[in-house]
This record gives sequence, C-alpha cells and structure tokens, in this order.
Amino acid sequence: MIVIGITGPTGAGKTTALDVLAEMGFEIVDCDALYYRLLQTDEGLRQGLRDAFGEVFLPDGSLDRRAVAKRVFGDQEELAKLNGVVFPAVSAAVEQKIQKCSQKGLAIDAINLVESGMGGLCDATVAVTASPAIRLKRIMARDGLTEEQARARIKAQKPADWYRDNCSFLLENQEEDREAFEALMRSFFRDLLEIINKRRDL
Repeated sequence: MIVIGITGPTGAGKTTALDVLAEMGFEIVDCDALYYRLLQTDEGLRQGLRDAFGEVFLPDGSLDRRAVAKRVFGDQEELAKLNGVVFPAVSAAVEQKIQKCSQKGLAIDAINLVESGMGGLCDATVAVTASPAIRLKRIMARDGLTEEQARARIKAQKPADWYRDNCSFLLENQEEDREAFEALMRSFFRDLLEIINKRRDL
C-alpha cells in the first residue's frame, strides 16, 4: 500500500488533487474532520486539552474553539502547547487508518502534514500551491470573503518556498479551470506511483 501526504495553502487546489487520488482508488483521510471526531471520542485528547488550558469544553461537551483560539492567537508558546496535544493524537489516529486500510493506497489531507510529523508516515509528500492572485480569487468566490479578509487569510499562511523546502514535490496550480488541473494531477500521480513502486522493487 502507498501513502501520499497532500498539503498546501487554502485556495490552491488540494481538493482537486485529493479527488483524483480517490478516483484512482485511494482512501482519503481528512485530518481536520478526524480531529473534530477525536474531540468527541478520544478522552486522552480531551484530557490533554484540559491539562494544557483548563476547562475548555462547553456544557454540551463540545470544545470552546473561540476560547482556545483566543489563547493561542499570536502566542507561539501557547500554540506550541496546543500542537503538542493535538498532533500526537491525530498522528496516532492516522497510523491506525493506515494499518487498517484495505485500498490500494491512502492519502493524508493535512494542512500541518510536515509540522505534525505525519509526513514521516508517507511514501511521498506533495504540496499544492498557486499564486496569491489565483488563490485570492478562489477564496473570495468559495468562502464569500471580502478581498481584505481573503488577503489576511493568505498572509497568515506559509509561502510556496516553505513547501518547496519541506515536501517531496511542489505542484503549482496555474490552470484556469478544474478540468485542466485534474488532467495534470492524473498524469502526475500515475508517474509518482510508478516511481514509488520502482523504488520498492530495488
């Protein structure tokens, strides 16, 4: 089984890449969705958050995300504390997914793929990026944001050079439409799977 990690900034085309992998027979693990599920079911994670930040769960049992965000916003030490609790829990859950996967491969969709250490679980890590201008247009259309809000979101994320330095491959989405990028992704992933399989045969 082959494990591919997909990461990159918002509005670049990660969803299209993941859809192509699903089409090729890969199980997709959305780490954001996995994290929110763990918040409801993983008592170790819940207790870790309490130990780090106090009682951060609302009476209905859900995480008070606003309170946590307020604690970590602009405070690298507090953010590191949060990541120190969340990353191991999500990584462990992803490892279980890999062990139980019965499909030809598994794709990890994670914005913090590298920072969390989950990149080490992968045969290859792929960052999907796009120019800020293209991302700006997509984010505004997709999320209904003003230009100012979209620019602030882009500014808060890592630049393409960071992904180039930390991932196996960097793909810049310069295509005007989804269909053209899908075709590019199919070709890229076919070649990548061939490379990985040949590497394993050596």
